[in-house]
Amino acid sequence: MGLVGGLLGFGVGLPLGIAVAYLVYLRLFAPRRRLQDPIIRPLRDLDSETLQTTIPDIPLWVKCPDYERVDWINKFIFDMWPFLDKAICNTIRSVIRPTFDQYVGQYGIKSIEFGHLTLGALPPTFQGIKVYEMREKELVIEPVIRWASIANVIVKVKVHSFQVSAQLLDLHIMLTPRVTLKPLVPSFPCFANLCVSLMEKPHIDFGFKLLGGDVMAIPGLHRFVREKISKQIANLYHWPKLIQIPILDEASGATKKPVGILHVKVIRAMNLLKMDLLGKSDPYVKLRLSGEKLPSKKTSIKMSNLNPEWNEHFRFIVKDPETQILELRMFDWEKVKMHDKLGMQVVPLRLLTPYESKLFTLDLLKSMDPNDPHNKKNRGKLVVELTFDPFRDDSNSTILMSDGEGNVSVKRDVPPSGGLLLVSVENAEDVEGKRHTNPYAVVHFRGERKETKIIKKTRDPRWNEEFQFMVDEAPVDDKIHIEVVSKRRGLRLPFRNKESLGHVDINLVDVVNNGRINEKYHLINSRNGMVHVEMKWSTV
Repeated sequence: MGLVGGLLGFGVGLPLGIAVAYLVYLRLFAPRRRLQDPIIRPLRDLDSETLQTTIPDIPLWVKCPDYERVDWINKFIFDMWPFLDKAICNTIRSVIRPTFDQYVGQYGIKSIEFGHLTLGALPPTFQGIKVYEMREKELVIEPVIRWASIANVIVKVKVHSFQVSAQLLDLHIMLTPRVTLKPLVPSFPCFANLCVSLMEKPHIDFGFKLLGGDVMAIPGLHRFVREKISKQIANLYHWPKLIQIPILDEASGATKKPVGILHVKVIRAMNLLKMDLLGKSDPYVKLRLSGEKLPSKKTSIKMSNLNPEWNEHFRFIVKDPETQILELRMFDWEKVKMHDKLGMQVVPLRLLTPYESKLFTLDLLKSMDPNDPHNKKNRGKLVVELTFDPFRDDSNSTILMSDGEGNVSVKRDVPPSGGLLLVSVENAEDVEGKRHTNPYAVVHFRGERKETKIIKKTRDPRWNEEFQFMVDEAPVDDKIHIEVVSKRRGLRLPFRNKESLGHVDINLVDVVNNGRINEKYHLINSRNGMVHVEMKWSTV
């Protein structure tokens, strides 16, 4: 027994003693990483060897003329960093929380929590930015980013009755990403998606403590871990691989382009609820396509009718037929009080087959909540007919035309069917009023009038607003009238309230034949004024 006990004691005591000695070494004797203040000296005091080793630290905007200095961005980030630090840390907590929860209950783990989480007081800095490529609807840049942070992240793991802490600190990062902002949109922050890929293997350095001991002080481990992390990040995101970050909500429709037209025919309703005192209702239907900020369309009002027939047609511009839905809400019209809700229903556009009409007989519901007990009540039916017509790809629909002298031109084969005309009023230049200059643009087309927002006190307004016109036939013989007007702000007088700053009439035949034009036009009745307009034509 004495021999067996001795062997067991030796087998248990030796690993335990080694572990205790290792922890004492890490805490008391291992060299600790400390941040030191840099030594600043003028360049003229450095010798050639020291100057040569300093060249990599010189900002790129000094060494390379194609890199731009961006002190304004660094100042903005520095001023906003306390708020960005808090927001980023809150995001990290919410994103990592599900991952922590997956391990709770396994391997004896009772809880995993952040003991401390901060990115420090030092924000990332941009050493320079190179505009790699600028296109009409996207911007490609290559910033050089360095971040010598004093981040402090502590994770506490409770295993059985013991608590283990791991600490990440002094995170240093240097990377050169290629950032693509696309598509460019008129709403803030002016781009919808952020695409990032690394052009070089990133340089990453950090400190890591386990149970209070600096693990990175172990000879060879620090370099191995640093190289391993840099290599893994490069394998995931090195160009041409990229990570795409959505900035604007795609459900809003702001990042989507029109892909077709939805034709809706509201036919009839049957067995509606009696809402009036005389046992009748005055129903009408409001229609809206999800993801659009445009006001709802509505049918006419059928007075004193529980089985109305409308046979009215409506058209909507579709941007994402896979996710968008048609919302139908029926109301009882009231002359004085708020209109009573008769019922509602929705139709997902993914149920439609392109170019095929489909008839729907919908049961009206109180709400779209499946657990709402009011939905069990019979509220009547609504009959609608839907047709989705996608835009055709006319890129290959061209014909060759000759003038008889050997000159050949290319022209699109324009079908007689209708489609969608997109008019984007970008900006104006050198517009000036005699009494005030608060310009806005007015677009007239086939009796429709649409206006941009007013820009106060400027001769070079920028609107970047897009208007949509649905037509039944190609507008080859039509013109669009665009006028720039100045409107007096504040005190409104019955006279001289508005002033025309110039106008232009644009023939649409070139838009229909070419599919798109993007030009600047001189304004009539303006000395030097110009307006920048982009127009696109899509057929169904």
